[in-house]
Amino acid sequence: MNTVLITGTSSGYGLETARLFQAQGWNVIATMRQPRPGLLPEGVRMLPLDVTDADSIAAAIAAAGPVDVLVNNAGIGVVGAFEATPMAHIRKVFETNTFGTMAMVQAVIPQMRARRSGVIVNVTSSVTLAPMPLAAAYTASKQAIEGFTGSLAHEMAAFGVRVKLVEPGYAPTTRFAANTDIPVADLIPAEYADFVGPIFAAFANPPLTTRESDVAEAVLRAATAPGDQLRHPAGPDALALAAA
Repeated sequence: MNTVLITGTSSGYGLETARLFQAQGWNVIATMRQPRPGLLPEGVRMLPLDVTDADSIAAAIAAAGPVDVLVNNAGIGVVGAFEATPMAHIRKVFETNTFGTMAMVQAVIPQMRARRSGVIVNVTSSVTLAPMPLAAAYTASKQAIEGFTGSLAHEMAAFGVRVKLVEPGYAPTTRFAANTDIPVADLIPAEYADFVGPIFAAFANPPLTTRESDVAEAVLRAATAPGDQLRHPAGPDALALAAA
C-alpha cells in the first residue's frame, strides 16, 4: 500500500485530498499543526506538523516512515493592499507557503532518491496563471514555488523522482481570507475604497469557481499519472486560465 503524506489537512483542499486518497486505498498521513480527533475517516493517521519548524518537520518525517508521495498543501493567505501589509506578515506568508514547502521537500528527498522513486506534489494557486489585485504578497510566495518546482523536476528526474504542480482555481468554500492573522479591513486604506469595491463584488460572484473535490482529484492525478507533465490546473476557472 502506497503512503501519502499531506500537509495542511485541517480544512479545505488538504482535508478533501486526505479523504480522497484514503477512499482510494492509500495509507494516508494527514498533518496539521493541531490534530483534531474525528476530523478524518477512521484509518487516516494524523500527525502534528508545523512546516515552519525544523524540529517539527523532522519528527513528522521520522514518525511517518517511508513516504511515496508528499503533497505540500499547507499555506496561508493574505488579502489587502500591498502598501498596508506589514513586512512581518509578508515574511510569515513566505515562511509557510514558500520556505515551508521547500523544507518539506528537503526532508523527503533523501529517502526518495535512495529508493529512486517517489512523487512530490506542490499545491500553488491560479494566481500564478493570472495574478489578481490585493494578493501581491501571496502571489509572490506561490510564484516562487512554481519556479522552484519546475527546476526541481529536472533535478529529481535523474533519480526517478517526479515533481508536480497543482494550480487550484478560486474556491469560495475555502478559508483563504480567514487563514491570516490580520483582518482584511485592516489592510485596505481609505484611499483604496473605490478600487476594492468592484473587486470584492467579483469575489462574491465569480463566473467560475473551483470545488475542493476538483483540487483533490487533480492532486491524485498528479501523484499517480505516468509521464512528466508538470502543471495540473484544478477547477474550471484554472483550466480556462491555463488554456488562454
